[in-house]
Amino acid sequence: MVIANIKKLLYLCIVFRYKMNTKPLYITVVGLDGSGKSAVIERLASPDRVFAECSSHEQMDELTTPTDVVLQVVDALRLRECLQMTPSFMEHGHPMIIAINRYDLLLQTGHSLDLAVFREQTGVPTLLVSTVTGEGLEELSALLTEVRSQKSEIRSQERFIVHGWEQTDEEAWHAYMEGLLMQVLVHPETDTATWEERINRLLTSKWTGFPIFFAVMAAVFWATFAIGGPIQDWMQGGVDWLYDLIFTHMPDGWLRSLLADGVVQGVGSLVTALPNIIILFACLSLIEDIGYTARVNFLMDRIMHLMGLHGRSFFPLLMGFDCNVPAIIAARDQIPNPKNRAVTMLMVPFMSCSARLPVYILLITTFFKHHHALILGSLYLLGMLLSFVMAFVLKKTKWFRTGEDDCVNELPDFRMPSLRSITSHVWFRVKDFLKKITTVVLFASIIIWALEFFPAGNVTDIEHSWLAAIGHWLEPVMSPLGFDWQMCVCLMTGIPAKEAIAATFAILFGSDLTTMALAPGTAYAFLVFILLYFPCVATVSTLRKEVGWRWAAFSVINSLLVAWLAAFVCNVLL
Repeated sequence: MVIANIKKLLYLCIVFRYKMNTKPLYITVVGLDGSGKSAVIERLASPDRVFAECSSHEQMDELTTPTDVVLQVVDALRLRECLQMTPSFMEHGHPMIIAINRYDLLLQTGHSLDLAVFREQTGVPTLLVSTVTGEGLEELSALLTEVRSQKSEIRSQERFIVHGWEQTDEEAWHAYMEGLLMQVLVHPETDTATWEERINRLLTSKWTGFPIFFAVMAAVFWATFAIGGPIQDWMQGGVDWLYDLIFTHMPDGWLRSLLADGVVQGVGSLVTALPNIIILFACLSLIEDIGYTARVNFLMDRIMHLMGLHGRSFFPLLMGFDCNVPAIIAARDQIPNPKNRAVTMLMVPFMSCSARLPVYILLITTFFKHHHALILGSLYLLGMLLSFVMAFVLKKTKWFRTGEDDCVNELPDFRMPSLRSITSHVWFRVKDFLKKITTVVLFASIIIWALEFFPAGNVTDIEHSWLAAIGHWLEPVMSPLGFDWQMCVCLMTGIPAKEAIAATFAILFGSDLTTMALAPGTAYAFLVFILLYFPCVATVSTLRKEVGWRWAAFSVINSLLVAWLAAFVCNVLL
């Protein structure tokens, strides 16, 4: 025991003296996530080396430790995506080494690399390594050790300038790397692409990717109504039966009116939309589980670049179709550029969140006899297009004018959908929906019923109620859109939670909304206004926390103005 402790003490003394006499080598390991950075760091770890890990050059700028050498780990199966980032890492002017990982898997596809040409063209020492077998890691370790005494021999900045790359011109970087890959990537004589590669080409091509995307979304919206419609009608019959039961067996008075007109009609109108919500989120969870959502992000990258953003900004927008709050949080976590991050957050409220879905279903099935899926899909598309227009305008202003992120989207492998994962996601949304309608919506329904019931003491003399007084006060502002005072009241109750709009409709008009006799143009204008106006209170609060109260206030005012103008145009033209 004593001998073991003495040995341990001697070892610690030797290590301490070694560290005192040896300046550590600071290595910044860069590359896409999943390329093997962490495994390389683990294999090369030693007492005289200090590692930092980055995925973009913005993260390199934020490092607090110095950099003696940049080690880029490149995934051989994603050469294009990885190498397009290389010039931005070279821009920092540090000595650089490239380690190409998983080269053996590239060879299995029939492709190979002309490393001599690659080294000559880039001036960067390049090695083939394998984090699985350890191949090439000893040579890489020796080359890193060589940096300490021969830094000047492996610098890459000189070659970077000789080839005339404009350091701040991302398109020039990408063009150069595309040309370089054409020189160094040796293709097989026959097409040996795997089935996954062929599918990826089909899904991400600008000629086939967009038609497939629209077809997939059309199928999802069709299934929402075609499968969920009959179940919704059956559930509506149950709500009507419960309403009649209360009206028949309870004595006349405020309590009967509260339960029948307030609770059953208000909350029941939302419960009937539950089948449609389950089907929609099951479909969306399915396409995300198999990996199609990542292909859509990659496909939309070209469009996002037109607005000065990157494809990774599209993922939070897709999340906004579920709920705006986690979408804003996702933008904070995934977008390193602060200006692009703020623009993406301001785009999110235009995405049609799940809270609006019950309202859409209620109004679309009532006022439109045909083309339900087309109308629902047009609302989602309109919100997305208007968010793109707003982003384009904001990126032209002095507050948000900046360069694009130089990161590249990754395409994960296709996966078999997991029934457990899909069920878990759907249950999470259903649980959240049920929680909201039994708390916020129930409370709002009782308030709306009280404003409708008093002071007349019944719900039939609604024109003399407090609710009518509030609606008539708002009506002059909304009358150019074709909205009457009842519709104004519905919009007002939707400010805390959009689901309350459907509950208010049910309290005002009962289960038969056709008594409103809305023209299709006015009904669609009303749907557009619901889509665009006033983010819910939780979204505004999250925006205030992330981008400040001024931009949160801008989001509220901007959404009201855009909603009013868009609804006015729809009401006039349709």
